[in-house]
Amino acid sequence: MSSSSSSPRSPAETETLDDYGDLARRHVTFARVLELLAPHRAALVLVVLLIAVAGISGVISPFLIRSIVDDALPAKDLTLLVYLAAGLVGVALFNAIANLTQTYVAIRVGQSVMHDLRTRLYSHLQNLSLAFFAGTRAGEVQARLSSDIAGLQTLLTHSATDLAKHLSVVAATLVAMLLLDWRLACVSFAVIPLLVWINGRVAQLRERVTYRQQEQVADLSANIAESLSAGGIILSRTLGRVHYLVQRFQRDSAQLARLETQASTAGQWEFALVFLALDLLPALTFLGGGLFIGLGLQVSIGTLVAFIALQEQLLWPLLEIFETRIEFAKGRALLARVFSYLDTPATVVEASSPTTLARQDFQRGIRFENVSFAYGDRAVLKDLTFEIPAGKHTALVGPTGSGKTTISYLLARLYDADQGRIRYDGIDIRELSFATLASLVGIVTQDTFLLNASIEANLRFAKPDASEAELWWALERAQLDATVRGLPEGLGAGVG
Repeated sequence: MSSSSSSPRSPAETETLDDYGDLARRHVTFARVLELLAPHRAALVLVVLLIAVAGISGVISPFLIRSIVDDALPAKDLTLLVYLAAGLVGVALFNAIANLTQTYVAIRVGQSVMHDLRTRLYSHLQNLSLAFFAGTRAGEVQARLSSDIAGLQTLLTHSATDLAKHLSVVAATLVAMLLLDWRLACVSFAVIPLLVWINGRVAQLRERVTYRQQEQVADLSANIAESLSAGGIILSRTLGRVHYLVQRFQRDSAQLARLETQASTAGQWEFALVFLALDLLPALTFLGGGLFIGLGLQVSIGTLVAFIALQEQLLWPLLEIFETRIEFAKGRALLARVFSYLDTPATVVEASSPTTLARQDFQRGIRFENVSFAYGDRAVLKDLTFEIPAGKHTALVGPTGSGKTTISYLLARLYDADQGRIRYDGIDIRELSFATLASLVGIVTQDTFLLNASIEANLRFAKPDASEAELWWALERAQLDATVRGLPEGLGAGVG
């Protein structure tokens, strides 16, 4: 059965929440993030082990330095000095190899997670009803599949493992500082609560800005898809709206630039305080060491040097932890957008044990029984009952908006009727398999859609295993066989 159609406008099945915090709480949970990583647990265990070993070995160097300053150099013990220096080189080489290995494995895992998430989202979108896509801009869907998931790359390939790596280094360094001199360690630890509070504040700021930023990216993508399509170009030029569209794009692009600037610079004043506090740590250590010596407490020069080395070793991973926390906050905003689509329910679903009906067995026809349907609050069909006999041509005649296109969509089960039943040879359409409906119903839309591929590839999209004879038969039925035979490349000619 064929029907000429145009796409109706219907409400989107997406969730719209003004309160971003509510949106994130509904869709993004720690358990759900772990679910993404679960298939790669073996590789993640290897990464964690490498990170832990590298973190522990990394704090050995300051102790070797202390022995060099306090023991080898004062005693002029060349043999001990060589051993200690060799130990420093060995630790550095081991850490380099461990870091290289864990980075490679982490990137592989991150890319695999992104691949899984992309394909899972694409598969879910393919199963949503036409109402979802009729009420959602194409650019919005593409933004979630491309830019939102691409934005998670840093989080999944680097940030998660970097956080584990830096946490292990910080933990090992803090323990080493306590073992080296617990009094100096307490002086250093005094600034940590302030740093944690500042970091949390900055993370919240950037999370919300990132969400608004991605919303603006989706708006820009939608405007590009609409205005730079063939139909959009025809409309803008024939109505003299080119200048308006350029101005609108400039305005939207400028807004995106402002949001991206905010996302990158939010909390800069707070971070200036963080850097100031960390830069003051060596001065506080020397001051504390001097006070302890003045009070008659034993603190060796080697201990002070080793302690400063530990502080220097602590600064970089501590800053990276703060930055990673911000990346996690930004990633949460992106996951909220992706998961909100994944949580959109499919309203047209196949029966658990669907019935199949072969084309040759389809004999009686189609019957509408008291069918009602509405797009949101706008009723289109009400208590409609009629039959379409098999083997006959049936024409639906009526003014625009009377429901002709809607009937074709209901026949193909692109929507489900709100009330009533549609039967194929007496079988409820909801009980038929999707494959059966695809074999029985065809829709010719008013808008031509071709894959950017060869004529043969376009024909095989409907039947991948079609023989060449079947392809030419289809072209003959469409009265295109002579045209295609006249092309230099024949079936291999590109279209779309």
